[in-house]
Amino acid sequence: MEAFDFDDIATGEQAVRVVRALGGHRYVLGRCHEVHAFVVDAARPRLPPDAEIVLWAEKVLEDPQIDKLSRDPQLIRRATDSELVTILAAFWSAHEHLDDVHDRLTDHLAFLGESERPPFDDAADEDMFPVLIDAGWELLPLALLDEERHKGVIESFADRLSFESARFVEEDAVPPRTYLMELPPIGQSELLYAVDEDGDLVAPLCVWADGPQSYLDYVLRGVTRAALKT
Repeated sequence: MEAFDFDDIATGEQAVRVVRALGGHRYVLGRCHEVHAFVVDAARPRLPPDAEIVLWAEKVLEDPQIDKLSRDPQLIRRATDSELVTILAAFWSAHEHLDDVHDRLTDHLAFLGESERPPFDDAADEDMFPVLIDAGWELLPLALLDEERHKGVIESFADRLSFESARFVEEDAVPPRTYLMELPPIGQSELLYAVDEDGDLVAPLCVWADGPQSYLDYVLRGVTRAALKT
């Protein structure tokens, strides 16, 4: 996979819009977002109190049989695009509960101490613990693109022959090709320190993506435009 930096995205608010746009465009085939009970509980002031995901986190964190400082899979839950965006907005957007959200997460992660790892440092991804958010989207394969609904990305290839060649390579691939866009693993540093007191990102947001270059460039340009639209 290749990293694509959103160099024009300067604020936490815009970063949240990027994530919303990644899940909202017409080329998404599926998604897989996993969130840790710690981050759901920390974001509670921004979530509906009776939301299923909030009740799940409460139940998990109250269960004495679950080691909260372990890698127990019971601490992880799938999340929707909407839940993912709301949780990230709880940390990356300015709002009246921001200090409370930060304090709640800091309390959960007190066993780690204060992180010295810079946000979005891919060199430390393999050692991140706990991973609080792991999120990604699968794009439609070229063979499933509709001539009208998806003509933008089809026309982004140099010419029709280039598109047909890429589709042939896709259909001939063993195992079948899967086109993905994934956020970097999000942990303590990304949630608590990625946005400064002025609301600006301290490091560029990126996605890891795999697929035909023309396809990825087209989708990411559209995501960037959506995030910068006011």
